[in-house]
Amino acid sequence: NTAKGREGAIRAARDFFYKGEVAERMVRFCQEQGGLLTMEDFADFNVEIEKAQEGTYKDYTIHTCGPWCQGPTLIQVLNIMEGLDLTAMGHNSPDYIHACTEAVKLAFSDRHTYYGDPDMVEVPMAGLLSKDFAAERRNALDMKKAWPEMPPPGDPWRYQDGKASSKTVVGATPRPGPLGEDTSYTCVVDRWGNAFSATPSDSIGMASPIVPGLGMIISNRGVQSWLEPEHPSCIAPWKRPRLTPNPAIALKNGSLFMPIGTPGGDIQPQAMAQVFLNMVEFGMNPQQAIEAPRAGSRSFPNSFWPHAYYPGLLNMESRIEGKVGEELSKRGHKIEMWNDWAPSAGSVCAIMVDTQRGILIGGADLRRDAYAMGR
Repeated sequence: NTAKGREGAIRAARDFFYKGEVAERMVRFCQEQGGLLTMEDFADFNVEIEKAQEGTYKDYTIHTCGPWCQGPTLIQVLNIMEGLDLTAMGHNSPDYIHACTEAVKLAFSDRHTYYGDPDMVEVPMAGLLSKDFAAERRNALDMKKAWPEMPPPGDPWRYQDGKASSKTVVGATPRPGPLGEDTSYTCVVDRWGNAFSATPSDSIGMASPIVPGLGMIISNRGVQSWLEPEHPSCIAPWKRPRLTPNPAIALKNGSLFMPIGTPGGDIQPQAMAQVFLNMVEFGMNPQQAIEAPRAGSRSFPNSFWPHAYYPGLLNMESRIEGKVGEELSKRGHKIEMWNDWAPSAGSVCAIMVDTQRGILIGGADLRRDAYAMGR
């Protein structure tokens, strides 16, 4: 209704979805299947506008979503990597892949121990993202030996202003199971320099049936909650699960540099970190950085139920030289090769703002269906 104005029209559309016929069909179908959703649940639901988490890597500032997803692990990984001489190691050398992998293990151990819905759980974000905490975690990185499992978590509370230590170690038991990797990602930069970075995703592949007459599913992201009561992302009423989607936007010296993101479950921040470093440390353009071979650790409990955990497992695309895998095996990594262009390695898309030439440079991943378009 244009008489309501833009804001009023958006609210009316939202109310039709959450309080009208769409909600009624969803609730009816859910209850027919034995589910618990009610019209009151839909009507009471609301999304808040939240401040992004912020970290730095040299001249760059990285913005991510909060600890109700895994977004801040991207900042943690880059914080740890910032203190290493990556260019001297050489791109995709044994030292470089080892350092990336071990940094991921350290950050994901903290993710497992501390991340959860900040409306329900006190998450020490200032400590987790501090450079001093990153230095402590970097000291736990042995360049000659891989952690055989997920490392112990750090203690970010010591770097949290005015906070007493409140460290809880959450158990992690090796278990088999699938490694979820379905997501979608999109990013846009317009002519005025505004950037949009989003990972809108729910999956039919996670066994959610389509609601008859609607052609859509009811969100199945609850599979990323935990049943263990000591876990910071354990299931509870109105509590957000710790999601995997985690879009990001990077600035350089205060100006827009790049929106970036990818599908891929727990691989997302790993692939994004590798593409980012390919560009800022190794001088690649977005398409080169995206197409470069990637590696991905699985040495932590997966975010999707049943939270499969394969201690020490490291996947690498087979375009990485065989001798690199041999050396990494000697350091304790359990190497399993992906194919040349593995969908499991993610499907990164990014748009770099080239301020010197006044152009935008888009990159899209050929590992899945992805496109870069300009107009």
